[in-house]
Amino acid sequence: MKNTFKKVLSSILILALAASLAACSSNASTSAPSGASQNASGSAAKSYKIGVIQYAPHPSLDNCYKGFQAGLKEAGLKEGENLTIDFQNAQGDTSNSDLIAKNMVSKKYDLIMGIATPSAMSAFSAAKNTEIPVVFTAVSDPVAAGIVKSLEKPETNCTGSSDVLPLEQQVKMIRAFLPNAKKIGILYTTSETNSVSHLKEIKEIAPKYNFEIVEVGVTNASEVAAGAQTLVSKGVDCINNFTDNNVVNNLTTLLQAANSKKIPVFGSEEEQVKNGCVASQSIDYVALGKETGKMAAKILRGEAKAEDTPVYLVKDCTPVYNKETLQQLGLSLPNEYADASAVSK
Repeated sequence: MKNTFKKVLSSILILALAASLAACSSNASTSAPSGASQNASGSAAKSYKIGVIQYAPHPSLDNCYKGFQAGLKEAGLKEGENLTIDFQNAQGDTSNSDLIAKNMVSKKYDLIMGIATPSAMSAFSAAKNTEIPVVFTAVSDPVAAGIVKSLEKPETNCTGSSDVLPLEQQVKMIRAFLPNAKKIGILYTTSETNSVSHLKEIKEIAPKYNFEIVEVGVTNASEVAAGAQTLVSKGVDCINNFTDNNVVNNLTTLLQAANSKKIPVFGSEEEQVKNGCVASQSIDYVALGKETGKMAAKILRGEAKAEDTPVYLVKDCTPVYNKETLQQLGLSLPNEYADASAVSK
């Protein structure tokens, strides 16, 4: 009887021990490590935290951020699930941009994104001695900005997408709208690398279309009004606007000065035309941001390295015009741009 009781008790203990081990095994397989989330099947999925610095609050840069979010989402990184984005706007102030970048680096984010040249430079400078990769968008000349060594192979912990303006097509468009014009005025910010590069390029292109470039440089937002008045007083036939963040952020001021003398202003993208410029060979900033989002996702997952990832260059532009502005200035749409898209606010 004693032997039978011992055998039963032994069996019960063995079963209890097996059940306990099975429970421990089950708990171990379903728990996610720190810094990771769980997908629908219960397996661990890495979660990322990134910082985004937008240099100024104007529509083209807003569109870059919308596209960036869309690109990340298309690549499977969704806010609230496996992605957290700390978005901050520098309000057109480089010192703000620098401080934001330094704070993001101190928090050891997985990646930092800079929208527009000044913020890309801030992010690059803050992260260059760390392992935090930097991506950028809306940077017209990243080589001149010193954040990549070449477009084909950055060789720095930084890459992204470039909004190189189609200036030849733009000047050709201006000639079609204004067959008798002689002088194109340019208002630009002397500290913005992208604007300096664009100014150099348009000066080389202009003589091919019998134009003279008249430029006025400003250093900050407070000088835009006076700079615009100076440009108008120089007798320019029209003004061409770049993607100069300082000038675009104060576009209304430039347009007021030009409109007072019936001088047409040509924009560099659709949002500027919506806001009162005559026309533009426009690039798609949402699409540009989207490409950058896809690029960032690959870098985050370790599928690519920033230093080896070529800078993406925008390839297409679309002619757009503002019908109301044309009418106000007494201009007509040239026949060769009959298929251009009419845009308005």
